[in-house]
Amino acid sequence: MQFTHEHREIQKTLKRYIDEHINPHVDEWEAAEMMPAHEIFKGLGDLGLLGLTKPEAYGGAGLDYSYGMAMAETLGHIHCGGVPMAIGVQTDMATPALARFGSEELKRDFLTPAIAGDTVGCIGVSEPAAGSDVSAIRSVARKDGDDYVISGQKMWITNSLQADWMCMLVNTSDGPAHKNKSLVMVPMRENGKLLKGIEVAQKIRKIGMNSSDTGLIYFDEVRVPQRYRIGQEGAGFIYQMQQFQEERLWCAASTLQSLTNCIEWTVEWAQERKLFGASLADQQWVQFKLAELKTEVEALRALTYQACEHYVGGADVTEWATMAKLKAGRLNRTVPDTCLQFWGGMGFTWENKVSRMFRDGRLASIGGGADEVMLGILAKTMGIAKKAMK
Repeated sequence: MQFTHEHREIQKTLKRYIDEHINPHVDEWEAAEMMPAHEIFKGLGDLGLLGLTKPEAYGGAGLDYSYGMAMAETLGHIHCGGVPMAIGVQTDMATPALARFGSEELKRDFLTPAIAGDTVGCIGVSEPAAGSDVSAIRSVARKDGDDYVISGQKMWITNSLQADWMCMLVNTSDGPAHKNKSLVMVPMRENGKLLKGIEVAQKIRKIGMNSSDTGLIYFDEVRVPQRYRIGQEGAGFIYQMQQFQEERLWCAASTLQSLTNCIEWTVEWAQERKLFGASLADQQWVQFKLAELKTEVEALRALTYQACEHYVGGADVTEWATMAKLKAGRLNRTVPDTCLQFWGGMGFTWENKVSRMFRDGRLASIGGGADEVMLGILAKTMGIAKKAMK
């Protein structure tokens, strides 16, 4: 995959917005453990950046997924992990199924304002007793006339303390765990106030990704029209697995620039830091480790670009996206950890940008499917593990 002039222009536009409107405020948002999502998303929406791969009929640019990858990579210039993740939820996690399978009404009422940056969305899959095991969710939507009545909990939900709506995976019938689920668009707020039956039970404090709000949300007899269901009833598990392809590609692409930055910052530090009559960069061990890390990041880039090329070509990239996500998660742990060691005591301070990457990057091996789940998927695609029972 090669970035064209058009890709680069989009990256320049986004980089300029990041430099002017995001990075100057990151430290403040990190301290507050909250970013102004509506303000940021509106700015991105005005620039046409929230719908690069979405249909033009709903305000998108109608471009192929390589442009989404170019955007994800550029988000790595943001000096924290929480803000990029919040944006990625809007563009690549909460809206792909809506754009692909949603009715005209749903796309008009939810997708169009999301692309414009007028609303903030979230994706409701994980629950207190169901994280990487999506089939184990317990939230239920029972039918009552033309409505669904939804009860349950959703946990670890990014953007949920500010979201106007949730793309929610719920059980809509009895039966096999992979065939009884549906994705339903659930309005959460009106004029900024939570709708009846929806409660933010807890703002979850995390060890990283601090500027991104994360909540435990309760749903108690929340009434939603059945026409707010995305696509076919019972196909929600399949739709969510398809959404995971884009989420995992996004995860891999969004790490490339931040990992590169981490290495470059450490090279600069090592060249300046003096010890034992020489610079830290004069130590062969330091040179070799940083060279090794750069090689690993470029290998991830090649894998991610190859996965994107297959995806744009219409292939099922479950295996490719899984490998890229697994590798990205691992490097998000090893690169900041190794670099932090070279920063010494400075690396163990809260404000240090490498220590922030150390905290933020740890999530990549957990969110969107833990490393062990990625390995399980790969074992199945390789034919050396049994597939899940139906």
